[in-house]
Amino acid sequence: MPCWPWRQGWDAPWLGRPEAVLALLDAPTGLAGNMLLAALLDLGLPQAEIHGPLSALGLAGAYRLELEERRSGGLRGLHLEVLSLEPQPAHRLWGDLRSQLQAAPWPAPLQQRVLEVFGLLAAAEAAVHGHSPEQVHFHEVGALDALVDVVGVCAGLLHFGVEQLVCSPPPAGHGLVATAHGTLPLPAPAVLELARLRAIPLASAEGFPPGELTTPTGLALAACWATRFGHPPTHVPKRVGVGLGSRSLDRPNLLRLTLADHPWAGYAHLEHPAQLETVLVQQAQIDDATAEDLAFLAEELRQAGALEVFSQAIAMKKGRTAQLLTALLAPEQAERLRRVWWRHSTTLGLREHPQTRWVLPRRSRQLATPLGEVRLKQVQLPDGRWRSKPEHDDLAALARQHTLGIDQVRLVVQQALEAQPDANLPS
Repeated sequence: MPCWPWRQGWDAPWLGRPEAVLALLDAPTGLAGNMLLAALLDLGLPQAEIHGPLSALGLAGAYRLELEERRSGGLRGLHLEVLSLEPQPAHRLWGDLRSQLQAAPWPAPLQQRVLEVFGLLAAAEAAVHGHSPEQVHFHEVGALDALVDVVGVCAGLLHFGVEQLVCSPPPAGHGLVATAHGTLPLPAPAVLELARLRAIPLASAEGFPPGELTTPTGLALAACWATRFGHPPTHVPKRVGVGLGSRSLDRPNLLRLTLADHPWAGYAHLEHPAQLETVLVQQAQIDDATAEDLAFLAEELRQAGALEVFSQAIAMKKGRTAQLLTALLAPEQAERLRRVWWRHSTTLGLREHPQTRWVLPRRSRQLATPLGEVRLKQVQLPDGRWRSKPEHDDLAALARQHTLGIDQVRLVVQQALEAQPDANLPS
């Protein structure tokens, strides 16, 4: 493979960076590919990073980027328009475009991302038009501006080493839009299909004038890059890029792309750094169940897959005492646990919302002691040390077996742990 000048330094972000880059995409007035690319250019993306891969695709001289700093609602940002210079724009099937992308002399990460975005667009267009993805025409997923947007955005995010992207739910718009297939309702059918395929939440367009706010290309890019849609995690903003839309609204028409550090960024050198994950929180206030019934419900929730279940005493109206029961769970377990709530509790409703949490690396170990084996729960701290805690059930079993106090057993276990320093080292 030839070493194109625009490839220099591209592979580095994917071969191991000292810190994982967190990107936050705020899209209060919707998403479009040119807006996202403008935000990347506002962050300082060199245009060569866009032109290089497109030139390798055979598109040198086929387009021009018109980039201009403007104001929208009193706020500055960059506005980008992709102008076609092709006298006769090409028209081809998705299968032809896919072969062209697969043959492009690009770094593997760029090729994989671009193919994923266009593949998702083709699947959405095929679904709304009722035919196979192979029959989707070039003007639907491969128009020149879409190629520039998709290749440019993927190249830009790779250039900045983005490994996590959190996107706010974008409003899709309402009314009608003119397309190659005639006048279509909004949200655009392909936008709805993309949201359905990837379970993407769409914000309300209430209060916006009629018109398209989120385009299929913009949403497909977000769908393929975002680790989740929702509120941003705790972070330290480092750089902000602003991309402006073309329409005039009653508010700033923009999106903001923030490159940020999270509070654990300084520990990214560890072999097993803390991981950010999303859990679901389910809660109900219960004032008409016995303590035994609540204990049974909590245990059934744990058996059904809850990561944790806990309760808090609360006071409700008319002075009634009650319990606030909370379950933490993986999002894919939501429906299974809802069935447990409906089956074993008296609640008439269930609150449910996503929440992010940082999780330190954990493992289980067997520790040999003079009294017998004990299971250890171990967690790796940010400085690399491992902290150990013996399983209480094993301590209790040894206390009964040897007719000792549980505090005596715990002391023996601690001495055994100190005598085996490798038990606290990473495996």
